[in-house]
Amino acid sequence: MQVLRAADRKGTPWKNRGGVTREVCAWPPGAGFDDFQWRVSMAEVRADGPFSAFPGVDRILAVLEGRLALDIEGHATIELSAASPPAAFPGDAPTVGRVLAGPVTDLNVMSRRGAVRADLTSLEIRPRLTLAPTTGTRLVVARGRLRVTAPQAVDLLPDDALLLTDADPPVTLEAPEGAPAWLAAFTGLR
Repeated sequence: MQVLRAADRKGTPWKNRGGVTREVCAWPPGAGFDDFQWRVSMAEVRADGPFSAFPGVDRILAVLEGRLALDIEGHATIELSAASPPAAFPGDAPTVGRVLAGPVTDLNVMSRRGAVRADLTSLEIRPRLTLAPTTGTRLVVARGRLRVTAPQAVDLLPDDALLLTDADPPVTLEAPEGAPAWLAAFTGLR
């Protein structure tokens, strides 16, 4: 179990100056854009603009704050808000994001097509939720304050993350007043 603090993330401004991305975690550790198996990031989207193309990569995008429209080549426009389910689309498809109400904060999950299967699920912890061990790797991104117990107790602040592998014991997330979180799960295909 590894805690990844939001306060430790460095922002990378976009070339078009329309936003900033902060990497939450990538696998393997230290991997760049050309050699990651999976990558999770959060972005602040301030202006309309094209998404970067990632050949051979699948994406899942959830809007955490604001409203965003995705114009993906060959697909109908998708409108996303904090209340909508995440959108899955090919990272190599030409895509334009349009800010409908902003600024927008999003959670972006990318996985190498044919090597890793990714899933992104919204969680509402009220008052507790136990995550049993499972095959693969999971990343919990807290949107509110959470207490994690087992094997040791640790507090997560908003946007902190918890990296879990299949070797970790069961973990309990607690939020007596209720708190949202996102669970990204990754399973190797080869």
